[in-house]
Amino acid sequence: MAGLKSTVVALVVMMVASFRLQSTVAQTRHVVGDALGWTIPPGGAATYATWASQQTFSVGDTLFYNFTTGLHNVAEVSQGEYNPCTSTNTLSLNPSGPATVTLTRPGPHYYICTMVSHCQIGQKLTINVSPPTATATSPQSTPLSPPSTIATPPSTFELSPTGSPIPPPLSASPAFAAVVPVTFLGVALAFFY
Repeated sequence: MAGLKSTVVALVVMMVASFRLQSTVAQTRHVVGDALGWTIPPGGAATYATWASQQTFSVGDTLFYNFTTGLHNVAEVSQGEYNPCTSTNTLSLNPSGPATVTLTRPGPHYYICTMVSHCQIGQKLTINVSPPTATATSPQSTPLSPPSTIATPPSTFELSPTGSPIPPPLSASPAFAAVVPVTFLGVALAFFY
């Protein structure tokens, strides 16, 4: 009976550790503009403003800009360069598409396309990034169930610059998938001892 109790305790500890690990690495992949992608929006700048208002951005998340190299690019600029659509001092420039940008700091971020007049006609995005939602040192962040921060994949396949489909991501938290086999291994070993 004591062996069964220790097995159950070990299983519970491993499950809690698995969920805690997942909460510390959960990230969201945001596909900018969803199915529209990163292009000159038909509704002007309001298109990307509306899209951003429906998202929650945190440090560690990524922005996926789906565009064709040579037709568009994505540059992070300061607030002063965002409004007038200037790009003399870009913070970063991704000329090749599709491009993935990792959000590494909290606060406002400003993105534009620097191709001739694209920003002026609405190809611009501003977002506000929150600090990370969970940390390994925060005792209050231990969830009892997996968090619900999994990204919603786009409704259609994205297209690469060559026109071939890019499948949506399989998981927003690959570390969780790596922990599951370890948990099963622990359970199996517990039954042998």
